[in-house]
Amino acid sequence: MNNTNINFNWDTSEKEEIYNGINRDQLIEIYNQSVGKISNNEVVTGKIVSISKKEVFIDIGYKSNGIVSASEFRYCSDLKVGDKIDVYIENQEDKKGQLLISHKKACFIHSWNKVNEAFKNNKIINGYIKCRTKGGMIVDIFGIEAFLPGSQIDVKPIRDYDLFVDKTMEFKIVKISQESKNIVISHKILIEAEMEQQKKDIISKLEKGQILDGMVKNITNYGVFIDLGGVDGLIHITDLSWGRVSHPEEIVKLDEKISVVILDFDDEKKRIALGLKQLTAHPWDNINENLKTGSTVSGKVVVVTDYGAFVEISPGIEGLIHVSEMTWSQHLKNAQEYIQVGEKVEAIILSIDREERKMALGLKQLKDDPWKNIDKYAVGDNHTAKVRNFTNFGIFVEMEGGIDGLIHISDLSWTKKIKHPSEITSIGNNIDVKILEIDKENRRLFLGHKQIKENPWDTFETIFTIGSIHKGTVVELFDKGAVISLPYEVEGFATPKHLVKEDGSQASLNETLNFKIIEFNKDTRRIILSHSRIFEDKQKKEKI
Repeated sequence: MNNTNINFNWDTSEKEEIYNGINRDQLIEIYNQSVGKISNNEVVTGKIVSISKKEVFIDIGYKSNGIVSASEFRYCSDLKVGDKIDVYIENQEDKKGQLLISHKKACFIHSWNKVNEAFKNNKIINGYIKCRTKGGMIVDIFGIEAFLPGSQIDVKPIRDYDLFVDKTMEFKIVKISQESKNIVISHKILIEAEMEQQKKDIISKLEKGQILDGMVKNITNYGVFIDLGGVDGLIHITDLSWGRVSHPEEIVKLDEKISVVILDFDDEKKRIALGLKQLTAHPWDNINENLKTGSTVSGKVVVVTDYGAFVEISPGIEGLIHVSEMTWSQHLKNAQEYIQVGEKVEAIILSIDREERKMALGLKQLKDDPWKNIDKYAVGDNHTAKVRNFTNFGIFVEMEGGIDGLIHISDLSWTKKIKHPSEITSIGNNIDVKILEIDKENRRLFLGHKQIKENPWDTFETIFTIGSIHKGTVVELFDKGAVISLPYEVEGFATPKHLVKEDGSQASLNETLNFKIIEFNKDTRRIILSHSRIFEDKQKKEKI
């Protein structure tokens, strides 16, 4: 047995030993003070003591050096031993007893603090636009990625986002999330603030009639929005040109710089009406002095309405051709049936008012008035006319261009009761007519169709004598009686009591029976019939 430790005191080893007058607790306290105090989740400054290919060793005054992956310094090409850097304490001692620190996280905390300070104080910051992303751009601010929505890049719509990549611009932080560390920024808000001040300056100086320069900001179907340098105004489509404009794109282009005149604005100057055509003289002020009533002009049809057509003689100068001045024909009721937009026409000036800037034109005056030669038509003459239109009371026909006539429904047939002209003919067909009357003053012809043939009722008077019996067919049946078709295309009428058959039943539609004539009137062309009178008269004779 070794006697070296014979004098060792086992009791004092478990108690506080004294070494050179200092106990163990005092030694621990001295040691702790010598290695410094640090806490987890804290940012401290350390000094680089060694650099390898994979790791950087940093002394933060703790009992052991911290190790940071060299990848965290890949953007620091001039890193060297002795440099002082900030690190973040993740863990004072992991399972291996190693101090865990991070330079990257320390930088992020510094940057995040700057972000919060800028957001709190509404500061303007610089940011580098790194790349595009869905819905906007990714921007580097203080080394942290922030999202710039597409709608927050500029006050006007952006057509090419790639133009902003790799640019450094000013921004304001509009929203941050402490939990997810998301940041939303805006450049538009800075422009709007600047524009608002410009807008106040511009609005305060607005006057009607003032001419300003602006840029075409937006084009719609009804007009053009102009950016006047922070405040927008509208040029209505009717104020773009003295001539007719189908769409504003015919006059201006997007982003084009133009001069405009202020026409009006509301009391608060929030709505500004602008004009472009007002910068030039009205075309009527320079209209050809030789134009007068009777002059022939040519132009293009720009608008067609029910009542007429507007023809543009030159840009800003239009004349109206009323529907009544398009053709000598009386049957034209709608201008769209006669003339179309875009059609080029020649017309005669019927009237011109330079002060009111109005011009009435005529087309039919370029042709001779056919009624000047109306004497070639005489009452009693037979002609062929073209069916132009139907009404409930008759047919309008055209004898020749500009000469129309009316066939009254009562003059269509001697024998049939016509309910509608379509029973006799069709639109576009020819029809034989006889001239019954000529009204030169009102430019009207009254015509007849049935008069082409002799009145058959003189003959019918000898055929359909009172008491005579004829076969007839029920062609119409209603409450008050029935219409009976007789020979020679003649129709008669029978009341319900005269439709009773011998067996007591009632005559039915399309049934053919014998009918007795009980009334005949040549003047009114009326025949009253009875079926029941046939067997009733027979029964009376048998009783006698």
